Amino acid sequence: MQTNAKHPSVAPAEEDLDTSTTTHLIHSPVSSLHHLSLPLPSPPQIEASQGHRHHHFTAAVDFTLSHSQTKLPSAHGPTAAPPPTPAVSRAARHRGRLLRGGAAPRLSPNYYRRSCPRVERIVSDAVAAKQRANPSTAAGTLRLFFHDCFVNGCDASVLVSPLSSSGAAPERAAEINLSLPGDAFDAVARAKAALEAECPGVVSCADALALAARDLVAALGGPRFPVALGRRDSRRSDARDVEGNLPRTNMSARAMVRLFARKGLSPREMVALAGAHTVGFSHCAEFAPRIYGYRGASHDPRLNPEFARALQRSCAGYRTDPTVSIFNDIVTPRDFDETYYKNLPHGLGLLASDAAIWEYPPTRVFAQRYAANRTAFFEDFAAAMQRLGAVGVKTGRQGVVRRRCDALD
Repeated sequence: MQTNAKHPSVAPAEEDLDTSTTTHLIHSPVSSLHHLSLPLPSPPQIEASQGHRHHHFTAAVDFTLSHSQTKLPSAHGPTAAPPPTPAVSRAARHRGRLLRGGAAPRLSPNYYRRSCPRVERIVSDAVAAKQRANPSTAAGTLRLFFHDCFVNGCDASVLVSPLSSSGAAPERAAEINLSLPGDAFDAVARAKAALEAECPGVVSCADALALAARDLVAALGGPRFPVALGRRDSRRSDARDVEGNLPRTNMSARAMVRLFARKGLSPREMVALAGAHTVGFSHCAEFAPRIYGYRGASHDPRLNPEFARALQRSCAGYRTDPTVSIFNDIVTPRDFDETYYKNLPHGLGLLASDAAIWEYPPTRVFAQRYAANRTAFFEDFAAAMQRLGAVGVKTGRQGVVRRRCDALD
């Protein structure tokens, strides 16, 4: 559990919100400083950022909190020691056990016990160093894992670089994957290089990515859970396979539920995995339709009006600078916690798909549960990640162990 109790365990009701005025300064090289006052769950914190499409934040917000007069560290500033990693209960581990529900029977946490006994330590050390150098690595790697698993299974096919592919354009070249951050690919490449140095030709890129995603979630204060191993890497990667297999930011909750069901994941698991939006950022283009000319209105009415106006100001130059980005969770953007869910009833969900989860009763019930109970969120997120990691896996002769993750050997 995190030790800094910045929020109550239950989100305050609308009438209980602290409505005292708090001034925030949003810094952006493409626009002037703006003042933003928002009635937010106490204590309110707002951040915006700039990001490279394939790299990392180039600037962070400097802002002031009226309650504590403290500041979050800069995206490039000193990184605080991570909070203690929460343990996942035995029940949660059981719910997520990979031998259930038709998941690949050959996966096991002990798969490399003899062939590469230090596999977990090697990956952990490599990605921890990358995370210290660039704090946006964790969120990007988590997204990379999701994009890999949802297209033809967790087989490292998304890692193949267009520069190394002589045939069809690989998955990474698909439009929806162009915003996957370069630091996430680099984190996996570093982990794989370290594995090859100690255990050449043994550990797959798919397993390296699964371990990296788990370790980086824990580094941000999220749950640490067992990862079953034994995935093989794909021999192919085709951008044409991507369309229709990944959720879009404007999807309805019903459509997302159907998509996740095709992958063998329940609505509960879908909402738990959506909690990954507690970290990371989105480019303004991904939510611009919500804040500019929404169906003849000034903005999507599901957005907090003050928040919408702040987004309009901060994203004003996104057409000329497509790297302009906003944190997905504007309240605690660098902590893996339940605040993403607490934001939803207050109109602070950044993406249309976030708002859709709250609007749709079958998914809202889980968002409410997680907003009120961090332990429930962490347990369900861990179980859902284990289930996600078993989607469409290749084992044995179904795949290979690629020596380089960015190339089809």
